[in-house]
Amino acid sequence: MTTVKQMYSADEIADRIDVLAAEIAAEISGHLTVIGVLKGSFIFLADLVRALDRAGLPCRVEFLRLSSYGNKQKASGDVVLIGGYPDVDSDGTILLVDDIVDTGYSITYAINLLKAGSTMQIKTCTLLDKPSRREVDVDVSFVGFTIPDEFVVGYGIDYAENYRSLPYLGVVEKK
Repeated sequence: MTTVKQMYSADEIADRIDVLAAEIAAEISGHLTVIGVLKGSFIFLADLVRALDRAGLPCRVEFLRLSSYGNKQKASGDVVLIGGYPDVDSDGTILLVDDIVDTGYSITYAINLLKAGSTMQIKTCTLLDKPSRREVDVDVSFVGFTIPDEFVVGYGIDYAENYRSLPYLGVVEKK
């Protein structure tokens, strides 16, 4: 049997997103394109872009779909682009938004993909950072929460396509 133990409540997440948006708005000015890495970032991205607007930094929204987990709890290290390349302008800044950075393979793949197709400045933002699992050296510009090496679900993050709809972040516990 699998259970989920709450790690961060919906209110804690909302408060942290408002702080993140203020940090981002203080550092980035001008034209901003936010690119969400699907599927896991979609809830975080929606809340973040609204918070950015409240912080005085409206933005365009695009998506990039990558796969590295499949139905497993550990990333395979093999990152695959699913679907098309996001529509980006040649001016301004890209804010690449992911749900979680652990090994670093996915976000590094996405950064390299975007650098190849654009001269825009690229910043990164993740809801969750798991530096203890890092296999690729990557600097994340904006981090919501730094967490230990636990398998987290909820708030858009899944385990075998389940638990995305939880309004909080929780740790999967198998019994």
